[in-house]
Formats: sequence, C-alpha cells, structure tokens
Amino acid sequence: MNNETVIFALTSNVDLANEICKFLNLPLGNIEVFHFADGEILVQPQESVRGRNVYIIQSTCAPVTERLMEVLICVDACKRASAAEINLVIPYFGYARQDRKSRARQPITAKLVADLLQTAGANRVITIDLHASQIQGFFDIPIDDLTAIPMLGQYFKTMGFKQNEIVVVSPDHGGTTRARNLANKLDAPIAIIDKRRPRPNVVEAQNVIGDIKGKICIVVDDICDTGGSLVAGCEILNKHGAKEIYAAITHGVFSRDALKTIEESHIKEMIVTNTIPLSEEQLSQTTKIKQLSVGYMLAKTIEAIQYNNSVAHVYDLFGN
Repeated sequence: MNNETVIFALTSNVDLANEICKFLNLPLGNIEVFHFADGEILVQPQESVRGRNVYIIQSTCAPVTERLMEVLICVDACKRASAAEINLVIPYFGYARQDRKSRARQPITAKLVADLLQTAGANRVITIDLHASQIQGFFDIPIDDLTAIPMLGQYFKTMGFKQNEIVVVSPDHGGTTRARNLANKLDAPIAIIDKRRPRPNVVEAQNVIGDIKGKICIVVDDICDTGGSLVAGCEILNKHGAKEIYAAITHGVFSRDALKTIEESHIKEMIVTNTIPLSEEQLSQTTKIKQLSVGYMLAKTIEAIQYNNSVAHVYDLFGN
C-alpha cells in the first residue's frame, strides 16, 4: 500500500489528513496549493503520482467555491500526471442542500457539482452523511456515503444514561430516518419536532410528536448552519418539559452567530465531528461543543478500498 497509494490534503482538512495518514502509516503527500492575487488557483503535486492511487482530502466548506475549485484543479492535475485512480474524500459535501427544485427556476446545484467532479476525472467519492441520500444517484462513479451515527451512538453509550430516560429527537419530519438509526443504536424511542420553515435559515417550531417530558433528549441532525433551526427546536423541547437536551451533529457549519446562539440556548452539550474543522477562535466562543474525529473511520475506509474489502465493516469499529 505504501508505494501505490498517496494521500494529498488541500486547504480545508490538513489536520484530518495528517490523522488519516498516521493511522495508515503513510506520509502525507507533498502538494502545493497557490492562490493568485486575482483569485485564480494553482494546485500542483510535488511528487510523482504516475500509476498510483490518489486520495484527495477536502471538505467543500466555506469558502465553498474556492474549496471546490481546489478539488477540481487537483483532480485535473493528477489525471494529466497519469494517476491510476483518483479518489475524492469529501467529508462535508457542499451544495448538498441544493438537491432538488423546490421552486420555479431553481438550479439543482448538487447534481452540477457531481457532474463537475466526474468530468474533471474523479474515479470515486467518499463522503459522510450526505444531506440527501439521493445525491448518490447523481454520480455515475462509485460513491461511499458513510455515516457518523454509529460513532455518535457509541459516544452517548459512554455517557451512562439510563435506557428508559433518553429519547432521540428528529428536528423535523425529514430527519426521522436518521433519528431512528441513532435510536436503534441506543435502544431508545424517538420523537419528532413539528415545525415549518417560512424562509431559509428561519424556523418556527410548533409542536412535539412523542413523549419527551422528564426525558434526556438527544437531537440528531446532519448539519448545524446558523443554529436557528436547532435552537428553535430545543426551545420547544424545553417548554414541553425535557429534562436535559443534547445535540448530535455530523457537520458543524456554524455560520453567522451560530456559536453564540448555541451557547445561549438550552443545549447542554453539542457533539460534532471534525468533517469541518473548527478554529481555536470558534471553540473559544462556546463551552458546549465537543468534537469527535472521523479520521480513524476514513482511514479504515481507505484501507478497505485499497484491499477490496467491504466498507460496511468499518462500522464494526463502533460495536455496531
């Protein structure tokens, strides 16, 4: 594996890429990412990739367009340098929320991004908790959509909660499947927050379906962006008599004043993964965030792909 595999980190997930390489006992590939004064980007591997399996680590988080262009340019560079296979590890897949036309004249940008990645020359995509699972169908190449649910479930098992005192809560009807998956790991019931979204990033929570009075509520979702939706939901959980409220989130986007909003909310602790890195400045704004690393899970996924083993066995790491 050492000679035939190279892992490159672009600008968004360098620490995560180093962690993956440590687990795989591989050196991090040498690559240069340069942003010119006019905004153009140059990505150039500083070592040979001829005949090698390349893994490019990059979440397309903010600034989303720059991160995406870095990936596209890197893929093109590796293809023109005769890489055997180009695998994209995109822990957070940007534009995933634009997966359908909900109004007239709207684009389906997630499909556009899938087409761009394939046209550039990608052979495989590895991601975590796509916002909409049907995005897998936008690709004509293999895509492994991993999930952080087993990892989150394992964390809450270590909290020592009594089985009859917890309930897993979906923040909306669309997240019921995700909540059910976590509830199955914890052998707990689920509840659903009934709410409406009058416009983007604005939520009006209305009711709770399920018994949460006197319970420890674990609200599970794939993305926390401005925090408005999550906090509005937690507010209604508190009004309906929740004992404690935890949040389990895969992707911490945290735009605008999200961290301040979370710090002032009824959330006792929020668990997020490091698919999107958090700076020291961000972490200093709240005491409620705990980050779990997806590094080992991604390392074992890369290992499984390289040795043609089942990726599903990766979840055995978390006792599921």
